[in-house]
Amino acid sequence: MSAAPELGPAPVRVLIVDDSPFMRLVLRRILSEDDRFRVVGTASDGLDALAQARELQPDVITMDVEMPRLDGVSAVRELMRVRPTPVVMVSTLTRRGAETTLRALEVGAVDYVAKPSGDARELVDLADELRSAVLRAATSRPRSRPASAAPAPVDGRPRDDLDHGPADTVVVIGASTGGPPALTEVVAHLPHPLDAAVVIVQHMPPPFTEALARRLDRLSPLPVREAADQDGLWRNAILVAPADYHLAITPERSVRLERTPARHGVRPSVDVTLECVPSSFGSRSVAVVLTGMGRDGAEGARAVEEAGGTVIVQDEASSVIYGMPKAAKEATRRAIELPLEAIPTAIAAAVKKVQGKGR
Repeated sequence: MSAAPELGPAPVRVLIVDDSPFMRLVLRRILSEDDRFRVVGTASDGLDALAQARELQPDVITMDVEMPRLDGVSAVRELMRVRPTPVVMVSTLTRRGAETTLRALEVGAVDYVAKPSGDARELVDLADELRSAVLRAATSRPRSRPASAAPAPVDGRPRDDLDHGPADTVVVIGASTGGPPALTEVVAHLPHPLDAAVVIVQHMPPPFTEALARRLDRLSPLPVREAADQDGLWRNAILVAPADYHLAITPERSVRLERTPARHGVRPSVDVTLECVPSSFGSRSVAVVLTGMGRDGAEGARAVEEAGGTVIVQDEASSVIYGMPKAAKEATRRAIELPLEAIPTAIAAAVKKVQGKGR
């Protein structure tokens, strides 16, 4: 995930929610040892969390996923209805944990960290990740997302009639904090067919990118899967960059997965992918930068624009964190800034526009 912002002198007031006394102790200790935080309370389940949130009014809540009486997803949904508060999910690194965490993000949680299995190194990593995630959350805009607004699964949609030949146009979508629900909104409303290849770069650890790809595939009119090394880029198909790998695009328009050093502190990096696009697709390219902390994607967006492609960025009002879109807008001259709900239509229009520039 992106680096944490620097906040002012007032400590971030945190409510810790976990059904494990041990994890409550670990999380409290991690945060209490840093003067930037003050733990104002702990709760053992979702119902207790809701009561304490009303009473203590914390700046940020850390939320366990699986708890008795009221689970983390249900607690986040209700919290966003009664008192929207930035929530960081604390999730197990399992397929089930990843999928449940994605649901929590879709109903209003803004970030997540992986719960350690008990290894000492993992506890050190948790300390760094938790502090960064809480600081990011403290600068975010929590958003209630009514169930009626969530895209419905589109299983059973016809895909056999789609043209999946080699793509001559590419759309690269980059996101970080707040990205999963934003991607859900965009991908679920892309046209069918789009007549371009789509690559998604979301800052996430394993196994979350695999779960994200499965989730998007259930909601998208276009097939979605996690990318593999040497995959081709095909029209009307979406690839998700796998966690812990940069996704480069070769001049032959295929995928190359790389374990080169992290960029902007993250791997995959949006910039790594976008900077490959000019030599692979030239002006027949669209860069989309969604919500996220930091400036990953800004240099790549500039490269796409200089090659004659189109840059679209999410506006501040609809972003959980406006860092990445703002940086991309400032790095370019003609970026199109739009609210999230307008971006799918803009992508479709941009694809038609760049296809008119010649092959």
